[in-house]
Amino acid sequence: MKNKKIFLIIVVLVLHGREILSDDGVLFVDYFKDKCPLAEDIVRRNVEIAVRKDPRMAASLLRLHFHDCFVMGCDASLLLDSVGGMVSEKLAGPNVKSLRGFDVIDKIKYNLEEACPYTVSCADILALAARDAVVLRGGPTWEVLLGRRDSLKASFDGANIFIPSPNSSLETLIANFEQQGLDIGDLVTLSGSHTMGRARCLSFRQRAYEVSHEEYYDKYKRYRTFKRILRSICPETGRDNVLAPLDYVTPARFDNQYFINLVQGNGLLHSDNVLVSEDDEGEIIKQVWGYASDQDLFFASFVNSIIKMGNIRVLTGIQGEIRNNCRFVNIKDVL
Repeated sequence: MKNKKIFLIIVVLVLHGREILSDDGVLFVDYFKDKCPLAEDIVRRNVEIAVRKDPRMAASLLRLHFHDCFVMGCDASLLLDSVGGMVSEKLAGPNVKSLRGFDVIDKIKYNLEEACPYTVSCADILALAARDAVVLRGGPTWEVLLGRRDSLKASFDGANIFIPSPNSSLETLIANFEQQGLDIGDLVTLSGSHTMGRARCLSFRQRAYEVSHEEYYDKYKRYRTFKRILRSICPETGRDNVLAPLDYVTPARFDNQYFINLVQGNGLLHSDNVLVSEDDEGEIIKQVWGYASDQDLFFASFVNSIIKMGNIRVLTGIQGEIRNNCRFVNIKDVL
């Protein structure tokens, strides 16, 4: 395991170097080495406490990073509460009653402000927490490129438009990712985040009761047991908030089991299953099979894709700010 993680770090450094040029500026490895040398340790320690207390929190923190980056870029706009005429992204359809972990980010920010006031952005905290959450559940590690600044506004409408729905078609998913500068390979790889965490009945009800062409003509009834389990958890009406694991085999570990589930027809969400059921060209299926049979391949690809995602339209330099509280824009920027 140790050698594998060292290999992944080498791959990232070879491909990305010690810095990366985004659309808006430059991010660096070791950005806080002189400014706040304990920054990454503080984040890591708080994430570890939270995940050991609640293993599901690992998936929640990873998801916060994803949902933030898909709306206006990786700028912590997701963390802003509603104030004045600005409506929080937390209240948008894909986020309300779904996202969690905001209190963990608040605790991390409080500790960082005690150590290094106005130094570490909330956007960088999200990126670091996502990495640490993955590692704590058995996934790969990587050096997070840092130096993001925080947005001065949120986009409620953007959250409703740009975050993929659990019932999305493959065509819609591809379009969602392309809008963020991510390709089909990134879509498949980052979907592997669903190897841990849980989803509400409301999110997988369509998947539980739909019958695909393949399932209808399956004489061996390979999918019946899985569908029976889903329907026992999630009735056709009611119990919207009951939870089921996204990966029913190893729900608390970051591994390649998600892709094994897909090739067996056992993806929980409709948006999971379409990666194989709607891939007419067969290229995505090849990638899914590759990850299902080679966890190291999935881990190496995941590192590259999440670094790529973490650099979507970042704010750097004089853009944005370093918030004192992740929930609110600094007072000086309101006056």
